[in-house]
Amino acid sequence: MAELKQSKKEDDSALSPVLSMLNMMQFGDSQFPSGSFAFSGGLETLFNDKKIVTPEHVYDFIAAQLTSRWNSLDRVALCHTYRNANNLDVVVCIDKEVDSLTLSEGLRRGSCRNGAALLGVHARLGTTNSIEYRQRLINHETPAHIAIVQGLVFHHCGLTEQQAQIASAHGVCSDLLGAAMRLGKLGHVHAQLIRQNLTLLIAKILDNPITDDQLMHSYLPLTEIAAMRHEVSEQRLFAN
Repeated sequence: MAELKQSKKEDDSALSPVLSMLNMMQFGDSQFPSGSFAFSGGLETLFNDKKIVTPEHVYDFIAAQLTSRWNSLDRVALCHTYRNANNLDVVVCIDKEVDSLTLSEGLRRGSCRNGAALLGVHARLGTTNSIEYRQRLINHETPAHIAIVQGLVFHHCGLTEQQAQIASAHGVCSDLLGAAMRLGKLGHVHAQLIRQNLTLLIAKILDNPITDDQLMHSYLPLTEIAAMRHEVSEQRLFAN
């Protein structure tokens, strides 16, 4: 079979609406090899502690991640990176700030592993600036958190800024719902019901745009502590 080659685009930042939407579906799909399946974001520990028992608890957990971590930190970092995707020195500064604001080593390591995996795939796909940024990661010049890599590569794949945010938020939901199902705590139907409610929450969050001077912050002490305790757990399925 002939070797597949990446399709060429005249301008990767100005795709047609249809192509842009199709790219969002591809890069936001749970089957895209980003490595995120290995992480539960502290969910496994909370399940083991019986702090999360019902589908309603799962919804509350993911909703908290979206409102108190993703919206206030990862989304801000993604948007700021997206707007500076052609200035890698600025992107590195944003990346390092995310690193300093992620207190749990497990969550920090998971975010960087996800980012490195996504960056590696896009480097192989030839996405603009992905090879250069991956080299900075290899040189230990930047941590490559997932939100940063998403902002960088989604910009150069022709997604709009809103589509980049949607793909990122969708990934949070898919990863955590998938973790809950693999832990045997949630069925597929309940997962879809939760996802429907989370869609409404994401839409509400996205109604408020991110400004250029917006500061990043996160406050999820229960999740941070759970992720820290997970690091020393003897029995675990996930990396965090």
